[in-house]
Amino acid sequence: MFPIDVLDISKRLIDALRAQNRKLTTAESCTGGLVAAAITAVPGSSDVFSGGFVTYSNEAKAQMIGVDPGLIAHHGAVSEAVAHAMAEGALRATGADLAVSVTGIAGPGGGSAHKPVGLVYIAAASVFDAPRVERHMFGDAGRDDVRLASLRAALRLLEEAAT
Repeated sequence: MFPIDVLDISKRLIDALRAQNRKLTTAESCTGGLVAAAITAVPGSSDVFSGGFVTYSNEAKAQMIGVDPGLIAHHGAVSEAVAHAMAEGALRATGADLAVSVTGIAGPGGGSAHKPVGLVYIAAASVFDAPRVERHMFGDAGRDDVRLASLRAALRLLEEAAT
């Protein structure tokens, strides 16, 4: 189902987290659960994966993982601030040690001059380290390509945070 490189990084991530006895959670918007699916595609992922949230709407972000609606109204759902709040909210909601969040504009519509199609923010939050947020401009490469690029970037960020 997933490209071999995605499965390889997912396995390395699971192995690293298992060795540290750490748990992982996800909060996804534009990827719609792809990060969680890639991780759970690897046998033994239940040792480290607590669960995940698909928070596609602003309401889901607020209700499921406690993102402040005022933050969304001020910065927009696709923003560094909201990506950070999503990751922190997923940590709080699950008690996991490490969280990743993804929020962006996969296209083909929904973009603007200020926030074009292909703009994605990915955050990692951990109970052990300072949070990180990355801004990616994947371009108007098509919905599937933006989502796959976001998946790869989220897994890479998780792997970095876990090692």
